[in-house]
Amino acid sequence: MKNIILFLLLTLIPSIASSGAKIVVDDTKWVSIGAGLRTTFTAVEDGADSGDSYSKDFAVQSARIYLNGQLHKYLKLEFNTECQNDCTADKDVEILDAIIKFEFRPEFNIWAGRMLQPTDRIELNGPYYGLTWNQYNVALLPADFSTGNAGQFGRDEGVTVWGSFDKLQYAVGIFDGLEGGANVDDDMTYVARISYNFLNKESNPGYYTSSTYFGKAGDIFTVAVAVQHQTDGTGTATEQGDFTAYLVDYLFEKPLGNNLGVLTIEGEYKIFDAETSAAALADPSCFCMFDGDAFFVSAAYLLPKKIGIGQFQPYVRYVKNNPDGSNFGRDSDLYELGTNYIISGHNARLNFNYTSGDASLTGRAGSDVNAFSIGVQFQL
Repeated sequence: MKNIILFLLLTLIPSIASSGAKIVVDDTKWVSIGAGLRTTFTAVEDGADSGDSYSKDFAVQSARIYLNGQLHKYLKLEFNTECQNDCTADKDVEILDAIIKFEFRPEFNIWAGRMLQPTDRIELNGPYYGLTWNQYNVALLPADFSTGNAGQFGRDEGVTVWGSFDKLQYAVGIFDGLEGGANVDDDMTYVARISYNFLNKESNPGYYTSSTYFGKAGDIFTVAVAVQHQTDGTGTATEQGDFTAYLVDYLFEKPLGNNLGVLTIEGEYKIFDAETSAAALADPSCFCMFDGDAFFVSAAYLLPKKIGIGQFQPYVRYVKNNPDGSNFGRDSDLYELGTNYIISGHNARLNFNYTSGDASLTGRAGSDVNAFSIGVQFQL
């Protein structure tokens, strides 16, 4: 990976004029380089080996290198790497995004390669642009599971067509989805998202999102609906089932008058229809998706005045996962109470949070635990 990036830079050096992290080749060609890091200290009640003391762990949750470029007026590229969850020196750096972008006009663009599926807001935020630190404990979609059988990190190989007509934004994609296992006929995954900005229009690269703009974007109220489907997208090779997800998310943000701070409210409701039989659930080889409904709601308030070099943004979040029947276990939930300390938007912030509950990203109830963490996020 390092050799690839070094080669690209050496190729461009003879003709560059650089400014910061952007390398300009000529009027239509440029390359930008960046990096992201999220690191935490976490303590979990009764999590130590003794079973009656707090566990105490430092971890690098995410370390990324960003490489973007333009080769032609209408042709761009995005190439990002990721080392995620307990990232250590002996852990492989993986390709996060590898996208060729044909960007013709605001109403019509095509991305091809490995990219985020255009589903719900927390997927399109990524970890760096979320409102809360722990946004991945509500039931997530197939491309989020570490097996990589249906994508990874919310990404998958495919094609997305996206654009906007004033305040209406759309994105439609076709992806590999689950490969092997239950997908014996090699069916594709189909994804679509439509959002409408009732107040100010959100401004983000492509169809990506954020869950707070810290008041810089003015009054925001956006509602989005999304659907994802794959025939034989769950189960085993002998016990196949279709998978369909229906998702609704919203974001409301308002700077309060007379410099009184910023109010942010975010929420999402999702229904997963996974046709997974009892026989498939009993099979260890099953790619078994959550079947049921789930939701979360978050609220935050950005204090108006700086304290030291940043502003505090206290928040609260509630998550609920409700599996259908008993095949996927019992209901689960989780509370998170925390505060961001905003130094430079999403590029530099600290976080302090306390969580209590048993919800997890699989939708299956885990251990009911209390934990607190201190996090640091940096992007360049």
